[in-house]
Parts: sequence; C-alpha cells; structure tokens
Amino acid sequence: MPLTKPNQELRRDLKGAAFFLEEAALEMFRVAKQRGDTELLEAMETIEKLHEQADRLTAYADEVKAGRIVRGKAEPAIKATSEG
Repeated sequence: MPLTKPNQELRRDLKGAAFFLEEAALEMFRVAKQRGDTELLEAMETIEKLHEQADRLTAYADEVKAGRIVRGKAEPAIKATSEG
C-alpha cells in the first residue's frame, strides 16, 4: 500500500535529519582530525552519538515505509483556562 502524503513527508523529514546528522559527524571528524590526536579522541564520543542518532532516524524512516509508524491527524491543543 502506498504511503499517504503526510507519511511520505514524515519519512522524507526523518531521512533528511539523519543525513544532516551524518554530515555534521563527518565535518566534526575532519575538523578534529586537523587539530590533532587529542582533539580527535575527545570528539569521537560525540561523533559516535551523532551516528547512533542518524541510524535511529533512518530506522524510523524504514518503519514509516513499512507502515509500522503512521502519522495521524493532529489533535486540537487544549487551551489553559485561568480561573480567578
């Protein structure tokens, strides 16, 4: 069954966010590598976390494609009332 437009948008947004996280991790690696071994070692933990988050977003996008995650209609926000 083809994806609905909202689900297509969700999948595209998830994949786009994953791509940008991967790009940020690569750029951080390049910069840290130029600054030396100490900088690189300090940056590796953050770089690893960026890759993990990108992988997670890609997995969510795959779940959207498979129909396991579906974007539903937004529910109306509940307005706070002030009682005075």
